[in-house]
Amino acid sequence: MSWTRRDFVAAGIAAGSLARAGANDRIRVGIIGNGGRSRDHIAELTRIPGVEIAAVADPDDTLTMEKSAAIDKLTGHAPSRQRDLRRILDDKNIDAVTIACCNHWHALAAIWALQAGKHVYVEKPVCHDLFSGMQMVAASRRYGRMAQGGTQRRSNEYIRRAFRALRDGVIGDVYMARCIHFQDRPSLGFRQPQAPPSTLDWDLWLGPARQQEYHANLHPYNWHWFWDFGNGELGNNGVHFIDLARWGLNRRWPSKITSTGGRFGYHDQGQTPNTQLTTYQFEDGVQLVVEIRNRYTNREQDLSSGVIFYGSKGYMISEHDRGCYEVYLEGSKTPGPVYSAADDPERIDDRKSTGAHFRNFFSAVRSGNRESLNADIEETFLSTGYCLLGNIAFRRGHEIRVDPATGNITGDAEAARMARDVCRKPFTVPDRV
Repeated sequence: MSWTRRDFVAAGIAAGSLARAGANDRIRVGIIGNGGRSRDHIAELTRIPGVEIAAVADPDDTLTMEKSAAIDKLTGHAPSRQRDLRRILDDKNIDAVTIACCNHWHALAAIWALQAGKHVYVEKPVCHDLFSGMQMVAASRRYGRMAQGGTQRRSNEYIRRAFRALRDGVIGDVYMARCIHFQDRPSLGFRQPQAPPSTLDWDLWLGPARQQEYHANLHPYNWHWFWDFGNGELGNNGVHFIDLARWGLNRRWPSKITSTGGRFGYHDQGQTPNTQLTTYQFEDGVQLVVEIRNRYTNREQDLSSGVIFYGSKGYMISEHDRGCYEVYLEGSKTPGPVYSAADDPERIDDRKSTGAHFRNFFSAVRSGNRESLNADIEETFLSTGYCLLGNIAFRRGHEIRVDPATGNITGDAEAARMARDVCRKPFTVPDRV
């Protein structure tokens, strides 16, 4: 596998031939996956002029009925309900899909949608393994459709201003970015295998994952903490801050990765770590460090989630709760300068960023201009890739090395094998898209 920018571009087509929706055309959308995050999709899409939610799909009929009723209440129009997402992709009147299903479905759903001629907005992490992510990016280029990842903070103008200042040297030479996400998560306990609810198509829910019995810790939410379906907290929330750190550092692939931790504080059915420290090192020695804590903990620099950049003249710290980045220079305890959403014309802070991100996506769909996307799928794939590589290093129990030009794991055949999921037929990611 090779994940260079040249490979992605080679798979693409000229921007002038991209499929476009006219400025006055109604864009008909299908929402794939009707769990908790889809509520935000519904809330934001119904506020955008010229966008219609025409269909919803989920293997759980209870969820499709719930979300269809919510859309009907907001718009006066109930969308069609489907169990199988492929029925949405078969509908020639659907222009775009937003994907908010389980992580192990993200990339395959996106690839199928792109092959069907749909524009795609896919939630983070955009893939469950590195191979499917590479194929998803390649499909977006080959089929000439817009594809945006759900790292919505990239649509915050105050962060853009802060990172321009970072690259202009406001804190000097940057040598480290540190990401943290502290969120207490209780024990899952243990749930025994049982027959799935009659409203749930368990085979469709499993999709590309290996065959296994249903139990109530998998659906509707706690799949995040099982390796076959989720990517732990590193992929669940850590990806947002990795994306910010990588953006601020202006980096692609690292060269060395270590990850340690465990599942502490209780004994339960979950598999992924609830405490994890992951370090990504680049060839020049610069580091990106991510710390996850899902047990009781203090705050750090009064943060429970965010990113801190360290430089030769000071540091820059995110204050996402207040919508700003603060700079502290040469040991000063007084911030300055401060980059705040309050100073932007639209005042888009983190609470408003999802709506701004969707508006950016549909604007790009109308213009056909991929360069206008704030989080083109390649960028979100790279940030997702960090999460996947970190988890591989954790599971291998030792440092892994990566070719920084390609993203390929080197010197560890088993780790390299883990970069591609073994998928159940017919839910397989194609070798050629």
